[in-house]
Amino acid sequence: MLPQLAKYASVFLISMVKFVGGPLAGASLGLGFAETLGLTVAGMMTTVILLSGVGRRWVRHRQQQRRLRHEKVFSRRSRTIVRVFQRFGMPGLALFTPILFTPIGGTVVATLLGVPRPRILLHMLWSALLWGVTLTLLSDELAHWLHR
Repeated sequence: MLPQLAKYASVFLISMVKFVGGPLAGASLGLGFAETLGLTVAGMMTTVILLSGVGRRWVRHRQQQRRLRHEKVFSRRSRTIVRVFQRFGMPGLALFTPILFTPIGGTVVATLLGVPRPRILLHMLWSALLWGVTLTLLSDELAHWLHR
C-alpha cells in the first residue's frame, strides 16, 4: 500500500510544479490512464487554487515594494506578457500554461493581471483537462512503445 501511495504522491507533487512531468511520471511508474490523469489535473489545480488565493495579497506586497524602491513597473518581459494577454486573453494564457509556463507561472501572471479568481480556476481547469488527456495518452503510448 505504501509504495502505491508513494507513486501517487510523486505524480501529484510533480504536477504541482511542472505539469508535463505528471503524465511522464505516471507512465514511467506504471499507473493507469485514469489515475495519471486525475493526479496530474489535481496537482495543477491545487497549485492554481493556492496561488490564486494568496496571489492578491502577494501582488499588493510587490507593488508596495516597487514603490518604496522606485523600481520600474514595466520591463521588456512584462510588456510582452501583457501584449500576449491582451491579444489572447485568459483562455490563451490558460491554454499555454501547462506546456509553456508552469502552473505556478500561469497563475501568477493571471493574478498579476487582475483576472478574477473564479475565471482563473475555470480556464485553468479546462486547460488542465485538455492537456492532461493529451499528454497522458502520449506518455502511455511512448511507454508502450519503449517496452516492446
